[in-house]
This record gives sequence, C-alpha cells and structure tokens, in this order.
Amino acid sequence: MSKKTNNEKLTIFALGGVGEIGKNMYVVQYGNDIVVIDSGLKFPEEDMLGIDIVIPDISYLTENRDKVRGILLTHGHEDHIGGLPYVLKHLNVPVYGTKLTIGLVENKLKEANLLGETKRILINEDSEVKLGSTLTATFFRTNHSIPDSVGICLATPEGNVVHTGDFKFDHTPVNDEFANLQRMAEIGSKGVLALLSDSTNADRPGYTPSEKNVGIVMEDIFRKASQRVVVATFASNVHRIQQVINAAAATGRKVTVIGRSMVNVVGIAEDLGYLEIPDGMLIEPEEVNKMAADRVVILSTGSQGEPMSALTRMARSTHRKVDILPGDTVIIAATPVPGNEKYIGRTIDELFRLGANVFYSGANPGVHVSGHGSQEELKLMLNLMKPKFFLPIHGEYRMQRRHALLGESVGVDPNNIFIVDIGDVVEIHGGSARKAGKVTSGNVLIDGLGVGDVGNIVLRDRKLLSQDGILVVVVTLSKQNGQIVSGPDIISRGFVYVRESEGLLDEANRIVTSTLQRLMSENVNEWASLKTSVKDALGRFLYEQTRRRPMILPIIMEV
Repeated sequence: MSKKTNNEKLTIFALGGVGEIGKNMYVVQYGNDIVVIDSGLKFPEEDMLGIDIVIPDISYLTENRDKVRGILLTHGHEDHIGGLPYVLKHLNVPVYGTKLTIGLVENKLKEANLLGETKRILINEDSEVKLGSTLTATFFRTNHSIPDSVGICLATPEGNVVHTGDFKFDHTPVNDEFANLQRMAEIGSKGVLALLSDSTNADRPGYTPSEKNVGIVMEDIFRKASQRVVVATFASNVHRIQQVINAAAATGRKVTVIGRSMVNVVGIAEDLGYLEIPDGMLIEPEEVNKMAADRVVILSTGSQGEPMSALTRMARSTHRKVDILPGDTVIIAATPVPGNEKYIGRTIDELFRLGANVFYSGANPGVHVSGHGSQEELKLMLNLMKPKFFLPIHGEYRMQRRHALLGESVGVDPNNIFIVDIGDVVEIHGGSARKAGKVTSGNVLIDGLGVGDVGNIVLRDRKLLSQDGILVVVVTLSKQNGQIVSGPDIISRGFVYVRESEGLLDEANRIVTSTLQRLMSENVNEWASLKTSVKDALGRFLYEQTRRRPMILPIIMEV
C-alpha cells in the first residue's frame, strides 16, 4: 500500500461501460494521480442515424491531463481498446497492455497515424507499474474469449482496488493458459478495498461452458458437411479462430479468411504466436472455387449481421468472390449483441433461402459459448477477493443489480455495494465510502471524420428527415419593393411524390405566396420573421392535409 498524503481521497468512477454494453472506461484517482482502465467504443443504437461509433466523453480527463499517468488495458476487444485512436489525439499518455493487446492497438494507431507519437509499454502478469507517486499496478491472468486477458490490482494509499476485466473461469482453455487463481487468492488475502467486477452474465445461473466445447461441436459439423463450410465469428475471438483451424486440419479442409478485420486479426495473432496455423492451411479467396467443395472452410466476419460484412454480402449474393450455394453449411458462432437481433435474423433467413444449412446459437447452442463468467464464477471471484466495497461493472443495469445480489449472498455488506451510473463518483476515505457527486460524462458520437459534431439536435433532424422528409421553399424577392420576383418553387424530397401531389403543392405554393404578401403589406421584412412565418403556415397546412410534419426549409433571396 502506498503512503497516504495530505488527507487526499480515493475516487473511482466510470466514463463508459456501466448500465450499457460497450465503450468501457474506468478511472481511479488519488490526489494528483489518475489512471484510466480501458478505452473502448460501442456501436450505435438504432436511433443514432448515420453514426458510426460511440466513445466516452473524456472532458474530465482532458481538463486534468497533467494528472493522467497512463491507460491500462485489460484485453484487446473493441469495447475495451476501440476508443484509443480518438482518446489519444487529445490525451497523449502511455498505454500499457499485454503482447496481443498492444499488437491489436498498434494496428489501430497505425491507421490513425498515431503510432509514432504514442508510447506503448508491454506488460504481463508479473509486471509492476508505478503510476505517479501514489498508484502502483500489478496484474493477474484471466480467461476470456481472447488471449492475453488480465485483471488489474491498483495499490493506492487507501488500499487495493481490483478491476477484473472481462473474465470467466475456463478449466480447459484452448491455449492452456489457465486463470491464475493462486494470484487472485494472494491479492484477496492481502486485502481488497474495492472490487470492480464483470457483470455481463450475472443473470445466468451455473457456470459458463469451456471454449473447448465449441471445438468439439465444430469438428462434428465439419465432418458431416458435404460441401463448403462458412464460419462467421467475432474477428477478435482468437480462441474461436484457433478452433476453426483445428477442426479444418482434423477434417482435411483448407481455410480462407474473408473480411478486413478478420484478415488483420489473424495476421497479427499469427505473427505474435497466438495462432498455430499448419503450413499450407491458409488459401486465398480466389482459390475457393478451384477446390472440391468438401475441402474448404471460409472464415468470415459478419456474425452480427452487419450490413457491409462479408457474411451479409454472401447472403445477399453481392460478395465479389464467394457465393453461398445450396448445400453449403454456415455456422454463426456468436450470439447477437443486444440491438442486432433483427440484422442477424434477416441474414439467417437469407442464407436459408439460398439453400444453406445454418447453425446458429438460438437453435444450436453448442456453436457458441460466452467469454463471461456466470453466477457461480462471479461468486468465486468475490470469494477470492473478499472485497470491503463492491462495484458491479460492465453489462446493463439489470445485470449489475443481479451481481449486487450475488455479492450480498457471499457476505458483502449491502451498504458497501455501489451500483453507479456513468459519471457517478464513489469516494473512499478513511475506510468509509460514499457517492460524491458526478463528473462530466456521456456519449461522443463519431460520424465519418467528425468527432462530437453530431449531437441530439442533429440526430433529431435526421430522425425527422427519415420519417417525413423535407420540403424546400425557394423564393426571390425584389430589394426595391419587396414583391415576389420568382417562385415560390417547392422541392419535395422524401415527403410526397410531386407528380401525384400537384394539387397539394399548388395549394402550398398559394399559402406561401399569400403569407409573404401579407407580411410585406405589414412592412415585416426581417428574414428570420419571414422564414418562421412561412414554416408555421406551411407546416399547419401540410399537417392538416397529410398528418405528416416534414422538415420545411425556406430559402429567401433578394435581387
């Protein structure tokens, strides 16, 4: 434990990753030392029209940039590292991670032209990292659906704060890298002040099955498949990719990799020694059609039905290199992320229409297991760590609430359990803890190259445009006498089809003309007033006639 200073307090809060899925980012601060744990993104919800990704609001960190000592990464999934290219543009601090995690981060930083100016520091479970004058980080190995996952123990002057990262207890891991229960027990025996633990599967009883179970199921499907096999999974699920390669080798098939993110991850993981691929196993996509159908496996992105992913394009017969043929076997080795059920359901339907045999988690549970621990594993972590204070993290509110109840069931004082929202500060001082206000937090929306320039008002406009369309009214007025020189010309996009609505638009034209003439006769010539009056009059008329509220955009010019 570090030495206490000047009556300072320990504070813990989340800028992302509580009460939601994704964009994980947690902050631990003592005095002038701030440490950030993970820097993730999440994918947009249905009402975030046109948004590519969502990252946490890091205003608090940029305002206190001189105190930020580094970003510690628990593992290499997008919801834990995907925000780094955006965060590091505003916060140039060292990034600490294991070998595979740093390898995946470097690929992102290279694309963002940040590789040269970002300090990357490799750690393993034996590392000890000094972060400022009051914080020291050590690590412990965990199991997850990606290799090189670690939990973090931060020694602070108040006591040890443990962040589990995403974890499960897999007693037969694919890579034979077992979770270090001994290290966890040692940390617990020295005393854990606060535990931040993964809640993703807190509503699932029992234990999460081993990843090796998927390999057994896959090999059986491969053996029974009479034609090509297509496997779609998360690109970052390196253990699953290894199982596909093992099953292909056992059944005499070659593997081709399709999808940009899948190609990138396979290349990085193989180079760093996290994938064992037999010589001659990988083939180019162009070779698929030259080989016997029962000798090919296609490893693809698209397990979430993403519109531009490789599997979705295959299902729609728009992929340039691979078509799904009757009798092909497709394995979707993932469960839908909340919100993606519709997309993946549509993709599965289209694959069935093409005559494929489709195996997916809803109908064939063996093709996927979670990377997150279920209730008995969460209780084991709580019992190993024996924390005084407990903060359920990750997942949605109901999962955190269930995790809190699990904490109570193993003896954590319910008064010492904190379920927090993003930005809520938990302050610990002198052995007691309380909620102590909020810091600036929320979502930053990324649209193309724009970071944060799309907010609620722009999203509201996009929603309005998507629902009722737009009506542009163009009028030219005389500068001398204010009379209408040309127009009004009304342009409709997404509102009504002009050729079939001539009567409606003629009447709209008349209303705009009479409104402008009335205003001119009253000597109203401010453009803002003219535009507002035109919008109001036209909006009322159109709603009476159509029960729609298109966006009305008056354009008034003077000559």
